[in-house]
Amino acid sequence: MSAMTLQDAVAGTPHVAADTGWLGRACSGIEHICAAVLALNVGVIFVSVILRYFLHSPVDWAEEVARALMVVLVFLGGATVLLKGEHVGIDLFRKLLPQSAQAVARHVGAWVVAGTAAALFYSSVELLQDSVNVTTPIGLPQWLNVLPVCIGSALMIVAAVVQAMRGDRATRWPSLALCVALGLAAWAWNSFSPEGLHARPWMLLTACFFGTLIAGVPIAFVLAASALIYFIAEPSLPMVIYSQQVMAGMDHFVLLAVPFFVLAGLLMEANGMSSRLIELLVRMFGRMRGSMNVISIVATAFFSGVSGSKLADIAAVSGIIVPAVRRTKQDPNETAAVLAASAVMAETIPPCVNLIIMGFVANISIGGLFIAGIVPAVAMAVGLCAMAIIVGRKVDPLLAFPLRKPMIPLLGGALVALVMVTMIGKGVTSGVATSTEVSAFAVVYALVVGGLAFRELTPRGVVRLFVKSASMAASIMFIVAAASSLAFVLTIEQLPVLVSEFMTNLAAHYGKVSFILASVLLMTVFGAILEGAPALIIFGPLLTPIAQQVGVHPLHFGVVMVVAMGLGLFSPPFGLGLFATCSMTGTRIENVMRPMMKYLVLLAVMLLGLIFIPEVSLWLPRVTDML
Repeated sequence: MSAMTLQDAVAGTPHVAADTGWLGRACSGIEHICAAVLALNVGVIFVSVILRYFLHSPVDWAEEVARALMVVLVFLGGATVLLKGEHVGIDLFRKLLPQSAQAVARHVGAWVVAGTAAALFYSSVELLQDSVNVTTPIGLPQWLNVLPVCIGSALMIVAAVVQAMRGDRATRWPSLALCVALGLAAWAWNSFSPEGLHARPWMLLTACFFGTLIAGVPIAFVLAASALIYFIAEPSLPMVIYSQQVMAGMDHFVLLAVPFFVLAGLLMEANGMSSRLIELLVRMFGRMRGSMNVISIVATAFFSGVSGSKLADIAAVSGIIVPAVRRTKQDPNETAAVLAASAVMAETIPPCVNLIIMGFVANISIGGLFIAGIVPAVAMAVGLCAMAIIVGRKVDPLLAFPLRKPMIPLLGGALVALVMVTMIGKGVTSGVATSTEVSAFAVVYALVVGGLAFRELTPRGVVRLFVKSASMAASIMFIVAAASSLAFVLTIEQLPVLVSEFMTNLAAHYGKVSFILASVLLMTVFGAILEGAPALIIFGPLLTPIAQQVGVHPLHFGVVMVVAMGLGLFSPPFGLGLFATCSMTGTRIENVMRPMMKYLVLLAVMLLGLIFIPEVSLWLPRVTDML
């Protein structure tokens, strides 16, 4: 799998960790600590499952220890991801600025990140002091949970300052002066202007949100900085609550499934399961019309049932299928469009990370969402395959893989992978184990069974996979943590009440379908601008209760929201996922947009069908008694 993350693909940020100096060595050391923490967490959950289900001797410390290790992973890992420039962000808005302003905006963004990290450090130190005499339910000192936040935020300050000191010296200090001047101007205006003319905290929050987004600040720090501005502007809020809310965003057992499923997907690809499966599909269906693109759709759907991460799926499939496409003299732009569209389809294939996040923030059954998403995904996959066949052409499959593996190993690889997918699906939907426990089993299965079956993993390779998984998980989960602080602020501003009143009135006057359509439009737009997870975290808990009030089933609404978010994420011209797909496939977005449009129109039509026919998502949960 490509080591490229979304931030690399969108902004092309260089990897600082490749430096040979002390900073690069320190970053590498912290990455390996995070990898060890991730491995230990897998071991804790796996052992607790064995003790509970097989030896009937449950332990009461496993969940709390796992959550504490998660805090270490997110905040230490978040610092290394920042140092390497891999946090999810978008450069598109910054590139619309005049050339002379782009360098200033880049440095302003780095100083904003440094200031936000400094505020988080200050708040976490206060929280650490308040936690000295507090113990957890199992008797551990509470300050142990807060300490990683202090250390991680201090490392983030260093990483942000390092980023700010790079580049053009002529804009380095003027950009810092600009940040300070803007802060002083806001303070002076509210201090000396008539009270009726004061800038309200929500106004400053909004200005910070759009300003940092335009400057290209990573999405996690756009959310964290916006919440921070509100805390500073609202004197009734003590700063200690800021770090509390950031911690609260990811301190949940169910979210451990995110790094575990990402790791399982990486292990599956490194084991050779993915390459064997794709080659098998080419050997079986390579001579049909549009075969390579159909195989891309099927392979993306298959891997989505393991990794949970859409970008991981695209990286795994594109790394194998795109070279084969070029060898068969097909258009790689068409394949890139198919992969992006397939990622939208795969948003509802369990164990999708965004389904887990939606279920968590909106208090919807994750197992129910997994079941509800299967039929819509199958329907979209069939539609995409039909389109690929209609517009495709026949190729010679012998050109796709010059070196052909024997058929028996190919079948064996597919069988091992199929057992893994079946184990994940059956474990979650049967209620025998939680998604977190199943994901830990998936990691152990991919590591042990896959390693023994194919013998392509080396100890050094395993370490690299754990390091990569820890970085990817930290990047995702730090967004969740930062979005929690913003959601807290929006609650104080009674935004949920305002949205609830507006959307309830909309449903009362125009029906519940109009409510769903408005929600879809909102999620599509913000899914493109904010990236998937933050949009779900902010709007999921706001809109889901309203949906239930107006008679929309939460499973149906959750699936619709996730699909709409995916449609925005992979839609031109702002969709971050489409930028990442083009980078991974070696194509340009302006060349992919035209072939992409027919697939987007098809997906939009199928989304409308999903909205107007709720049984598409509710039939299988009803049959399996998940309603």
